[in-house]
Amino acid sequence: MIRVVLPAHLRALARVEGEVSVQVIGPVTQRSVLDALEARYPVLRGTIRDHATGQRRAFVRFFACERDLSHEPPDMPLPHAVAIGADPYLVVGAMAGG
Repeated sequence: MIRVVLPAHLRALARVEGEVSVQVIGPVTQRSVLDALEARYPVLRGTIRDHATGQRRAFVRFFACERDLSHEPPDMPLPHAVAIGADPYLVVGAMAGG
């Protein structure tokens, strides 16, 4: 099981507390984890990735094992620690302003 940590507003939308777990069949990539997350919590579709393009939303970032994965290819394998459930995959709402 892949552990996923969501920002507070997405946890509220999905009506979950704390981190969630999803099962991924096949390679553990950002795409496969987000596909599994959206399949388990359909209300999240379109909140993390654009419906049409599948691209990450502008103010959403992805982290794992203390690395920013936001600009990595979506089909690149996630770190082994995430794939085995030792470390979580983090979906973070980015902050902007001046």
